[in-house]
Amino acid sequence: MPTIAFRFIAGRYHATPWGRHVNEADVEWPPAPWRILRALIATWHRKADQEAFPDPLLESLVHKLAAVAPSYSLPPATLAHTRHYMPVRKGKADKPVLIFDAFARVHPTNRLIVAWPEVVLDTAEQALLDALLHDLGFLGRAESWVEALRLPEWDGEVNCTPGELGLDIETGELREPISLIAPTPAEDYAAWRLETVESLGLTAKKLKKAQSQVLTTLPERLIDALRLDTGDIQAAGWSRPPGARFITYHRPDDCFAPNRRNATHIRRSKAKPTTARLALAGKPLPRIEDAVRVGELVRLAAIKKAQYLGEDIPSVLSGHGLPEDTCHSHAFYLPEANADGRIDHVLIHATAGLDHRSLEALDRINRIWERGGTEWQVLFERYGEESDFADLPSAGCSTTWQSLTPYLHPWFRKKKLTVEDQIRRECRERGLPAPELQQLAAVRIKGRDRRSIHFHRFRNKRGLRQPDTQGSFWRLTFPEPVCGPLALGFACHYGLGMFRRTGVESHNGKRSSA
Repeated sequence: MPTIAFRFIAGRYHATPWGRHVNEADVEWPPAPWRILRALIATWHRKADQEAFPDPLLESLVHKLAAVAPSYSLPPATLAHTRHYMPVRKGKADKPVLIFDAFARVHPTNRLIVAWPEVVLDTAEQALLDALLHDLGFLGRAESWVEALRLPEWDGEVNCTPGELGLDIETGELREPISLIAPTPAEDYAAWRLETVESLGLTAKKLKKAQSQVLTTLPERLIDALRLDTGDIQAAGWSRPPGARFITYHRPDDCFAPNRRNATHIRRSKAKPTTARLALAGKPLPRIEDAVRVGELVRLAAIKKAQYLGEDIPSVLSGHGLPEDTCHSHAFYLPEANADGRIDHVLIHATAGLDHRSLEALDRINRIWERGGTEWQVLFERYGEESDFADLPSAGCSTTWQSLTPYLHPWFRKKKLTVEDQIRRECRERGLPAPELQQLAAVRIKGRDRRSIHFHRFRNKRGLRQPDTQGSFWRLTFPEPVCGPLALGFACHYGLGMFRRTGVESHNGKRSSA
């Protein structure tokens, strides 16, 4: 049984049902089978290795999935919308028109499950489906960013199934009927097409323009019908796409019941998680060379959101009002870079623990911006303990750690307090073993050597005393594994002095206070 898990990483699913106007503010939930298959086909055209996965293999996969109506396991969701004015050309002037942008709000950690019962895929079809899901960027409108994968095994329960009965006999639960557009089985499409072509007189040698337009929207294969452009379908006068059918599904009557914000993912607990991760989106993303700027922006946004929640700002977010012996227990705001050297995530780590108010403040951050108009969208991705993030280069455990951003020594250099002495002193104060040190001339980012001068090395705070304005890069080798995240030196709470693990990983070791 092919089973796909979708995760909407921006927390939104935008899609208008077939035959509805966008200003009706209706949302197609769950995503229709027709939409899912068209998304897979579009991904094959744009991104797939078509030599490894030829068209006949894609046709075989699509025809198998089209033959059966899938079942769904719907996660908690709420309906929401935005309103904005769009300029529409009227004669020689632009007229503002009010647009309703409706969407389903789904938390990024929750998964939508789609399963095709009684369908069996062979090895090649499974490989193709895995490749398409890996490359699938969005489902629905382009704002609906998605991560998708095939589940080899799934033993969960579905709550949205095709059928005519709106009452669950076993539980007595009332279910809401909805109509979803789906492809017809390939055999049914072939028979319907033949009948339609003959009934409309499209077999004649000479056709009128309108007849030719209709005939172009009646390809011989079902997969080609799924490839048709929506504009061509509407121009030909079809009320529904050729090869499509409408199936009645029943979903939970309360599938859009409003829930308190954060109730599904930020739970009150005596145990405080220590780490949270935010995702950034925008073009262009900030460079890792500007890590300290991004770290300061995220901290400022967290403090502002905490103010809206009332009472005092949590010390773990601001770093103010903490005892001297716990000066590094508050939050580190550590930007993470992708393979292109662009910051796409920010890791927030605090050994003192992030309480419920702190997590809620972080979750409320939806954007950060710099003076001058540069802006990035922010998404609360997940939270947990350090061990939950061990797959990240800036976390996990290792004996060898190497600079990612310049280390700026926090005390003024003296004859008996060199840079090496200061690194060892910081490690000692954080309960870490003394490392062997090797200074590096540069770090490599996207195939280029970058020296410390290429990085922004100053905080946006007037009058701040800074013992080191140049910075340096180091490789630290510990006698035993040390677990990250690890950041040392001046402004280490904002993205300077970050290290990433290299060499052999380990799951056991001393925890750093970042």
